[in-house]
Amino acid sequence: MSARTQKQINKENLLNQGVILLMQQGYHGTGLKEILDAVQIPKGSFYNYFGSKENFGAEVIQHYINPFIEQLNNHLQNPHIDALTALRRYFNESILELENTEFKSGCLLGNLMGELGGSNELCRTALQTALNRYRDLLASGLARAQQEGSVRNDRSATELADLLLNTWQGALLRMKIDKSSALLHQCCQELLDGFFKA
Repeated sequence: MSARTQKQINKENLLNQGVILLMQQGYHGTGLKEILDAVQIPKGSFYNYFGSKENFGAEVIQHYINPFIEQLNNHLQNPHIDALTALRRYFNESILELENTEFKSGCLLGNLMGELGGSNELCRTALQTALNRYRDLLASGLARAQQEGSVRNDRSATELADLLLNTWQGALLRMKIDKSSALLHQCCQELLDGFFKA
């Protein structure tokens, strides 16, 4: 196994552990030693991978959003279903995953927006980039649904995607308090099956 390959594996392990710990404890509540001990990497080598805790936080944010982007894209690329059905399936799948974890996880982006949004510029920018990537993919699906005639076209797909993302993020925060997926279902029904419909 080459040194480069091992370095990639180590970095991936650090990012995976970062997602877990930042989700559980937040950015400020998570120490570098804790992350490094969990993946058995010496403290001094952390800076070979990320340079700083801020850089690490920014990379964890991108690492976290990538599977959601891929999952949503897979639904939207399904040639056997229309775009609105693809969006519904994606959100239903996401709700099921949250129910299976008993609502403990929520959304790392939402958690960090509250914790770091106004205090850490590097992470703020990473959060903004991650949310914009996600919003843009939602908008592409909604634009296709508009072309297919299932979604209203008196608002831009980007405006609708922003509304969906903002409502979803708010419902995720409430979900953690209520320990219920009811607001997530309400978000999808009110928007995808109500306000958005052509």
